[in-house]
Parts: sequence; C-alpha cells; structure tokens
Amino acid sequence: MASTHGGPNKMQQRKEKRRLFAAADDSAMMKQIQATHQPDGREVDVKPIIQIVDQVLIQLIARSIEGHHEKSENEKLEAAAALAEFDMLDSLAFVIHKISCELSCKCSGSGDAHGSTMVLLNYLSSYAWHGKVVLTLASFSVVFGEFWLVAEMSTKENNTLAKSVALLKQLPDIVENSSSLMPQFDAVNKLVKASLDVTMCIVKFKELPTQYISEDSPPMSLATAYIPIAAYWVIRSIVACSSQISGFIGMRNESMSSATEAWELSSLAHKMASIYEHLNNQLDQCYRAIEERMQIEAFHNLVRLFETVHIDNMKILRALIYAKDDFPPLIDGTTKAKTSLEILRRKHVLLLISDLDLSQEEIMVLDNLYKDARARGEGHYEMVWIPVVEKSSWNEAANQKFEYLQSMMAWYSVRDPFIIEPSVIKYIKEVWNFTKKAIVVALDPQGRLSSPNALHMIWIWGNLAFPFTREKEESMWKQEIWSLELLVDGIDPSVLEWMTEGKFICLYGGEDLEWISKFTTAALSVAKAGGFELEMVYVGKSNAKERMQKMINTFATRKFSYYWPNVTSIWFFWARLESMLYSKLQHGRTVENDEIMSEVMTVLSFDGSDQGWAIFCRGASEMARAKGDTALTSLLEFDKWKENIDKLGLVQALKDYLDQLHTPHHCNRLILPGSTGGIPQKVVCAECGRQMEKYFMYRCCVE
Repeated sequence: MASTHGGPNKMQQRKEKRRLFAAADDSAMMKQIQATHQPDGREVDVKPIIQIVDQVLIQLIARSIEGHHEKSENEKLEAAAALAEFDMLDSLAFVIHKISCELSCKCSGSGDAHGSTMVLLNYLSSYAWHGKVVLTLASFSVVFGEFWLVAEMSTKENNTLAKSVALLKQLPDIVENSSSLMPQFDAVNKLVKASLDVTMCIVKFKELPTQYISEDSPPMSLATAYIPIAAYWVIRSIVACSSQISGFIGMRNESMSSATEAWELSSLAHKMASIYEHLNNQLDQCYRAIEERMQIEAFHNLVRLFETVHIDNMKILRALIYAKDDFPPLIDGTTKAKTSLEILRRKHVLLLISDLDLSQEEIMVLDNLYKDARARGEGHYEMVWIPVVEKSSWNEAANQKFEYLQSMMAWYSVRDPFIIEPSVIKYIKEVWNFTKKAIVVALDPQGRLSSPNALHMIWIWGNLAFPFTREKEESMWKQEIWSLELLVDGIDPSVLEWMTEGKFICLYGGEDLEWISKFTTAALSVAKAGGFELEMVYVGKSNAKERMQKMINTFATRKFSYYWPNVTSIWFFWARLESMLYSKLQHGRTVENDEIMSEVMTVLSFDGSDQGWAIFCRGASEMARAKGDTALTSLLEFDKWKENIDKLGLVQALKDYLDQLHTPHHCNRLILPGSTGGIPQKVVCAECGRQMEKYFMYRCCVE
C-alpha cells in the first residue's frame, strides 16, 4: 500500500487525471476494447443477478458507512424475493468464481489497472456488454462480501473461526480503525455506487423493446457506440475497488490512511458519474422515442378499432379510457363510488370531453338533461367526462379544480385524468377535432361512432335528439322553421305561453343602458297606444358572464322589463344559437339556401355589434328584427305605420317599416367563437347580402 503523505496539489491532480482518463478518448484504445468483444450469441438473464448484486452492495455500503446495519423488513422481503427467483446456471457460477479470483489475486498492490481490465474483458469476450459488467459486479460482490463477513464477524466474541481467518489474513480491526479507514471506504462506496448506476443503465438499454427502437436510430446508435467504453470504465473501476480491498489484507497493524488512493477512486467516481449522466440522457431520449412510436401505433390501432364491427362497446371503451383490470377507472357521479367500465356495456355512451375550463353553465344544463332522461325513462344513455389536461402544467390548483368539477357531475367521470393515454388524446384532437370548447362524442351500444360532437344537438333539442346520430339531426331539422319556439325552446316556458296566447313579444339584447331605457319606454308606449299586450324579454349578450350578472342586478333595480334572473339562461340562449349555426355548417347549409341559418347569423351579428337589437314576434312564426337605432326609431315613429296594422297585421306592418328605415350605410360584425364545427369560408351581410370581409380576432378575456 502507498505510504502516507499529503494529498497531491491541484496541478498534480490535473496531471494525474489527464493520465488516468486520456485513454478514454484514444481511438486506438477503443479499437483495443472492441477487439476483445467476440460475442457468441449466448443470452444471459442478468435481471436476477443484478437484483442480488444490488442487494449485496447496498448492504455492504451501509455497513461500511455505519459500521453495523440491520436490514429493514422491506429490505429483507426484497432480498428474500430476489433469492427465491435466483437460479443461476453452473457455468455462470464458475465464471463469477474465476473473475473473483482475478480480482482478488491480480488487483492488489501497484498492478497495472488497465492491463487487469483488459484481462477481464478478454475472459468475458463471448458475453454481450451488459453481461460483462453484470458478471464483473457480481464477482466483486463476492470479494467485497467475503471481506466484510470475515471482518465483521471477527469482532464477535464467540466466533473463533472468523477471528482465526481474520488473523491469518491480517485484516484490520474495523471498529478500532474506523476513523483511519473511512476515507478509503467512502471512496470505494462512491465508486461502487457509481459503477452500479452505470451498469443498471447499460442493462436498461438491453431491455429496450426492439420493435419500437432499432440500433440504427440516432438515440440508440449513439448509446450503442458509447456502451463499450462505458463498460470498460465500469470494469476498470471495479478493478480499482478490488485493489483497495486487497490492500487491506496484511495491514492489521499498519496505518490505513492514503489520500492519494482515495483521490484516485474519487476521480474514477467522477468519471463514472459523467458516463452515467451521458448514458442516462441517451436512455431518456430512447424512452421518448419508444413512447412516441408506441403512441403512434396505439393511435393507428384506435383508428382500426373504430373501423371494426364489435358485438358490444367494451373494446372501444377500454381503448379510450382504460385497458387494464387493476382498478376501477370511473367515479359514479351519483354515489361517488368507484366503478368499472362494465357498467357501460351495451349502452349508448356520451363522452363529454373538455379541459378544466368547463363552465358551470354547461354542467348545469347537461345535469338537467341527464336527470330528465332518467326521470322520463327516455334516451337510455350514460355519460362519461374525459378531461383533457397537460401533465406539464398539472399542480395542486388544477387537481382541486378537477375534483370540484367532478363533484358537480351526476354522471360518470374518470378517476384520474392521466389514465387517458396520449394516443387517445391525439385521436380526440385529430379525429374528433377537439381544441378547447367542450364536445360530446356519442357512441352506440356496439361502440360505433354516432356523432363526433352531439353537443350541438343536445343544446338545440335536448334528449329529443337521442340517439344523436347525423340522421336524427337531419330529421329534427326537417321539422323546424325559423320561429320563436325554436329560438327560446327549453329556456323559458313563460315565453311559449305568451306565444300561444297571441301576445306581442319582444326579445332584445345588448349592454347599452341608455338605449335599453329609451327602447323599453318607447315599446311600452307603443303597446299602450296600439292597445295590444306586449311582453318584453331581455336576453343579454353572449360570452359576457360577469357583465351579464351586473346587468341582471341593474334590471332587478330599474325594472326595465322582464328578464332572465340567472346567467345560465342567458348563456344557454346564445349557446343554442351558436349550436344552430354550427349544426347547419356541418350539414353543408349556407345563408343563401337556408333561412334558419341566415336568421341565426343575423342575430349573432346583432350580438357582435356595440348597440342593442330587438326581435318582434307574434305567434309561432311572425317575426321582425332590427338593430338598436333602427328598432328604436320604428317605435318612436309608430304613427307613420300604425294605419297598416289592420291590413297587414302588427308584425308585418312593423317589418315593412323597418325595411323602409334601412340605409345602405351600415357596418355589421359577426364574431364566431372557436368550435369544432368549422368556420364558414363565406359569410354574407345580414342586411345587404354582400359577402363580408374575413378578419381574425383573438381574445383571452371577453369580460
């Protein structure tokens, strides 16, 4: 063993480090290493060996740090399990014994570390690189383990055999020399741990699924080229550790301190840490490449699955939600109990797909429809919420929001958003065109796609649109005309009652309080002068929830007219109009050939302006509409058209006069929220019929 003296200065360290590691970058050195590699195709199951080695080395490192180590129950169970599964071939046992002898006999004193390493590489030439390092580590575990067993047991009073062996080997007293031995043991432990880390990494490369990554692919090819030199340094490090252990033999009464040797081992540990970092980075890249390939394959499997006929919906639901049987993936919204996918077998299933910005209004309306279907025994469908979230942005606040939304739902939802595979998210986005706005995908009892987004049908007709197929949607539209009933159906029964009673009804919206005050005053004045009953309903403005709440409060105080006292009704009114538009777009309708679509776009363009607007109705289908100033002017000039009421009727007389007030100078805006329905390529002005110019608008806050 080297004599005791002060550690090398920084200049000496740099020089020795360069000498120590210069060979790693030498192409001749690499050729020398590669020349020893002549695998004969034999396969070594290294997994049980590495499990045993890991247990042995962890125990030995703990002993050298603490002087004594009692295994925990978990460690005992892990060790027992590994031993129970371990059935090593006799040939491997002989190899491990042979290498152990090499490490014990030829790695002591000032021997040539590189030469010893090359001897071992030549002896292990027929094994793959991962086999070489695992067998070397296993052999060192035997050497290190025997040393510690004898050294530790020799301290026990009643173990004369261990004392005798320790005496013959002249092993130092571990307890008495703990302080002087600590630098060496600390250096050995760090290097052993670093070597074990690199070995584990090399083994993991061998375990990568070859069907998803080839040795020619960049992450794998780079790692494959680097693994031989990594294996060399693992074995070189084990040789150095063995040399240190061998140095303890015959040193019972000598000083143990050697800063130089400790520094050499520490330098090797630093080298191994760099190798591990590089290999681990390559391994991460391989994992990402494999995951990407697996998700692409899963995506295509999902595509094929939807093209295949099934006897029930379970294959589809398992592929979409959760394929394993290890735990129930759903939460029952009514009982809050965990449940399996079996509850959905052979049922119509609606998949509510959204992010965490799903509004309370959407949940409330869906809740009413879901419960109504059960109460009536109509539309036997189940619904499952599938949240689409980003793992990178998931935090406690997001988790709390998820749980809050989940608690509001009477239907089923997934227990954990991250059980949904990335391939499914890709399918949802690319095939079902989910972006941000919620969609409802309808599946029939065999798992066939009824609709990639039934939400438009649900908003317009509710459960009457069941089973939410395209054919059902077309059938429903054939029964509809542009009418007050279509406009407000399902929102406010009072309006429909007024309609059947033949009352004159005015729906109006906007946020201009001055216009609202003038308009409602003028309307009530006209009703009084004309001697007819008038009911006015304020329907607000779309996408302005907070502002609408303020408007509701203002209406409650100033009593302009009848109004919907909750934001949900206002939201639903506009959501239905948008749904009508997108439903028509999905069926290829245009404003030129579809009256309902034309009228819907007109109302939406009214909403997009800065002023108020109004629709005047009587009965089911008599309707006239106008923007704020025009509507107000027509009421203020009632005397100019009232004589036509007896001949044309109230609504038609008003409509004719509104046409007279129309001027060629106008500016309409139509703001369409992003949706999976598609943005129309051509939009014509609701007033003059000319094609409108297209602009893009981005808004993050509509309040």
